[in-house]
Amino acid sequence: MKIRTGIFSGSFNPIHIGHLALANYLCEYGFLDEVWFLVTPHNPLKDETGLWDDDFRLELTQLAVGDYPKFKVSDFEFHLPRPSYTVHTLTTLKKAYPEHDFTLIIGSDNWEIFPQWFQPETIIEQFSILIYPRLGYPIDASSLPDSVQLVDAPIFDISSTEIRKALDEGKDVRYFLHPNVYQCICDKINNND
Repeated sequence: MKIRTGIFSGSFNPIHIGHLALANYLCEYGFLDEVWFLVTPHNPLKDETGLWDDDFRLELTQLAVGDYPKFKVSDFEFHLPRPSYTVHTLTTLKKAYPEHDFTLIIGSDNWEIFPQWFQPETIIEQFSILIYPRLGYPIDASSLPDSVQLVDAPIFDISSTEIRKALDEGKDVRYFLHPNVYQCICDKINNND
């Protein structure tokens, strides 16, 4: 039987407790056996301005995941041609790890723009997708293709953008981040002063 592996792909700029709690929910409530956090070098649909260094974001994600056995951090996309399109990543993962059954994890905000993705129909045909709710992006579950499932997960209305802004303003946002992540960011800020 194949391992049900969720692919949680993102810039994780930085990874926060919302990412971790959602992935934890998907594993512990029976949707997936494990979640791989794929740190992306650059999302073709996003502006690269404000994107922290690839290796630093990878380090923070590893610190956040720690020793929880159902989480894995991957730099898989760092080694693929750029721009990194999800369809290429999933197809390459499927070939490299045939013992895994990969499921893409995306927010309802991303589902709304999913037709703009590169070859979205291929992803829907060849992979399953779990959609988690985001405030302001309701989805009619009855309209979804068979390979796509809306998960009634808790909503964590936290954004990496807001966290970066708060850090720039000198706010103490330690409870939005894993303690090790917060400490590492603070150390970097203090060393750059």
